[in-house]
Amino acid sequence: MIDADFLPCFGFRFLSNGLGDTMIKGTLTCAALLSALTLAACTSSDTIRTSANTAIVRTSAAPVCGGMGAARVAQQQAAIETIRAGFDRYMIVDMASANNVQVVQGPGTYRHSGTYNRGFYSGTTTYQPGMPMVYGRHEQAFAIYMFRNGEPGAHQAVPAREVLGDKWQELVQAGRVNTCM
Repeated sequence: MIDADFLPCFGFRFLSNGLGDTMIKGTLTCAALLSALTLAACTSSDTIRTSANTAIVRTSAAPVCGGMGAARVAQQQAAIETIRAGFDRYMIVDMASANNVQVVQGPGTYRHSGTYNRGFYSGTTTYQPGMPMVYGRHEQAFAIYMFRNGEPGAHQAVPAREVLGDKWQELVQAGRVNTCM
């Protein structure tokens, strides 16, 4: 297992800015590995308690996660915060999302070759486009209302432990979700 705190969250900029053109050629397996590692660690969340039974959960996710990945992480983070606050269920009462992900074509390279024969020159110039650079984040925010089992309205709320699944205790102990997978 990779320690998520160790990996930097650069999205795909890490792939295109960190390596030179000569190193990228023929290294698709390395690029695939790096993008998988990037996916594994590039989410962050924070929670603001607004009252004894309400909170705002904000999540930011790498471009590769997409908007739904950010929403899944926010949902899991809301469940974690619900349990940590001593509640059993939560209801999302408001939400907001943002997407500022952009793709920019990186600079390319030109190669020129030619021959000179009997006073004539014949040349060819080839343009190799640069790697696309993806940057930005998917943002998600949920306002949640938390319930204890048996309270009025709790039957309509989402069970926090069900959202987290069988390993809910480990996730609550860690206090955060690091991956959008």
